[in-house]
Amino acid sequence: MEVGDFPPSKRRLTVLSGPSGVGKSTVVAELRRHHPEVWLSVSVTTRKPRPGETHGVEYFFVDDEEFQRLVDRGELLEWAEFAGNRYGTPRQPVLDRLARGVPTLLEIDLQGARQVRRSMPEALLVFLAPPSWEELEKRLRGRGTEPEDVIARRLEAGRIEMAAEPEFDTTLVNTDVHDVCHRLIALMTDPQKVTPVSNREV
Repeated sequence: MEVGDFPPSKRRLTVLSGPSGVGKSTVVAELRRHHPEVWLSVSVTTRKPRPGETHGVEYFFVDDEEFQRLVDRGELLEWAEFAGNRYGTPRQPVLDRLARGVPTLLEIDLQGARQVRRSMPEALLVFLAPPSWEELEKRLRGRGTEPEDVIARRLEAGRIEMAAEPEFDTTLVNTDVHDVCHRLIALMTDPQKVTPVSNREV
């Protein structure tokens, strides 16, 4: 599928959100492998790079002072703070891709999704849910990259994020990455496939 296969009326911003540890990054990586025509916004963060992460690929890594400059100049479409670090989406690259008709995807947290809803109500908000709360906790602890206090904060935030599921246009349950990618690209290309969150896409 090429960019031209997306009818202009169906090209809009898609936001993928869900609790930490649900597998958003894995889903997005799989989607990009099979659908490189989809443009993924790269966020700015004050978090330090993890092993294997590259500036400009996973994130744009900046210090607090530079991040605040971006906020003050209104250059972020959305931004949020979590676990002592700030994350945000550069505004202009998103607007540029949408103007060119490029299918555009944001992978952001609940705070950011709410900001996008306010500023771009036409955006499609997709909630990625775990098969169960127990599975979410297992995935978070299985990372082995964060101390227990950070995991505890992520779990606390996860409960809040799970409760916000009805705010989204539709939900995908992450039981199989390939299936979720298939359903997500279908939602991006055909808005009529969107179902209310009360009828989960499982």
